[in-house]
Amino acid sequence: MEIVKVWSEDGAGKVVEIPADMTARDVCQLLVYKSHCVDDNAWTLVEHHPILGLERCLEDHELVVHVQSSMSSDSKFLFRKNYAKYEFFRNPLNFFPEQMVAWCQESDGSIPQSQLLQNFLNSSSCPEIQGYLYVKEPGRKSWKKLYMFLRRSGLYYSTKGTSKEPRHLQLLSDLDESNIFITITGRKLHNAPTDYQFCIKPSKVRSDCKELKMLCAEDEQSRTCWMTAFRLLKYGIVLYQNYSLPQQRKSASSHFSAPVRSVSENSLVAMDFSGRTGRVIENPVEAQSAALEEGQTWRKRGQRMNVLGSSSPLHPSSLSTVIHRTQVWFHGRIMREDAHKMIMQQGQVDGLFLLRDSQSNPKAFVLTLCHHQKIKHFQILPCEEDGQVFFSLDDGATKFTDLIHLVEFYQLNRGVLPCKLKHPCTGVAL
Repeated sequence: MEIVKVWSEDGAGKVVEIPADMTARDVCQLLVYKSHCVDDNAWTLVEHHPILGLERCLEDHELVVHVQSSMSSDSKFLFRKNYAKYEFFRNPLNFFPEQMVAWCQESDGSIPQSQLLQNFLNSSSCPEIQGYLYVKEPGRKSWKKLYMFLRRSGLYYSTKGTSKEPRHLQLLSDLDESNIFITITGRKLHNAPTDYQFCIKPSKVRSDCKELKMLCAEDEQSRTCWMTAFRLLKYGIVLYQNYSLPQQRKSASSHFSAPVRSVSENSLVAMDFSGRTGRVIENPVEAQSAALEEGQTWRKRGQRMNVLGSSSPLHPSSLSTVIHRTQVWFHGRIMREDAHKMIMQQGQVDGLFLLRDSQSNPKAFVLTLCHHQKIKHFQILPCEEDGQVFFSLDDGATKFTDLIHLVEFYQLNRGVLPCKLKHPCTGVAL
């Protein structure tokens, strides 16, 4: 057995003792169980290197003890959500722009989504990713713009324009002995030409910056394409097995199986008290409807108390202004930059969202939402009608008695938003 320490976003750490053959997926399930979270297959272990300013999500099949042995003393594991981990299996064309896939260029026609992924997963046919990248020159602060090709044998650059003739190709990095990381430090540190930095780090290198291959893309979409293709070319069909295994439900060989019964990401368990004795609701769908029903009940109760003019400390008019603070998607008085950072860290998929207090208006709130890898902010303003406070993000056209009601509505209806609210941006206390 080995000792591994895992940290949560709030800086708390948990020590777990695990066998040497325990995978990242197994450790996540163990932490999900211990922290009373819902196991929605979006949790991940992040390898975090603060001094190098790098991090990456471990693949589900990687052995945690093995990864830990190659990390430096300042590095650590973080426990975090990443909704984008397998998003490319659901929407491959969003991840692979045609101009970056050599095979799409050569076929001179649109490629069916399924065919694109099949070719990635097939060891004999392998799409080549191509395009310009900035590469940091070793030991210098300058960057060079080069035309690059990513193949199963490694990442190459052309010494003559966009030529892919073998005599013009130089190997920059192989895939087998390396991992791809996102760069979390600002562009100033490395004098980077854009904000879209990433890095290829040899597995054996612990903390030597000279061995790192620092790269920079023109935009978020091309950075995501290079990084996703690197993972697919490195692991191939294993990634698809990681993605499909939870869909087929837990395998019998799994070290740890967490019960899925809580509908909110806290320690509450759905109970049914309609009979003489309480019953734990095991079915997640039934649990969700019970939770929604309970939510409607306190609203009705609140309206009734309003009529009675209750002097209770939890007067409904005040309750509706604070009830959202119990929700995993509400993050209080965080700065706009922190909201951006959380959305970036948890995957930048469509519908990833959080709510926070407005910095400019103390009575208002802000919905931060991700759509097409862009982060947008929508102000939620309070409006009063017949002495009751409502909340609206479309200038009063659609009004809600509280923020939970508002979120529930936009999870089902797009309304004025670019997409429905789908994934709550969640922090967890270990």
